[in-house]
Amino acid sequence: MSGKAEWLRIAPDHPALAGHFPNAPIVPGALLLDQVLHSIDPTATLWHIASVKFHRIVQPSESLQLESRPQANGELRIEIYAAQALVMSASIERRGP
Repeated sequence: MSGKAEWLRIAPDHPALAGHFPNAPIVPGALLLDQVLHSIDPTATLWHIASVKFHRIVQPSESLQLESRPQANGELRIEIYAAQALVMSASIERRGP
């Protein structure tokens, strides 16, 4: 099955970084998931996260490569890489119409 790849980057002044953490900001996992869902589907309302694993911390402004591959069971396999290191892996599935 074919997949697609695209680039993501979280700006250092993103509002979600304000409390994560002063003087040493990191990108919250929830923000990574939000960026993935909105990248795949701008409405991001019809997806169920079947599984997710965070493999390492992401720094603001890091170049992230998002790869998505449809699976035979209907799920979409998601992987995010930074400098070829796996940052996050997840399986999501579309819900609703």
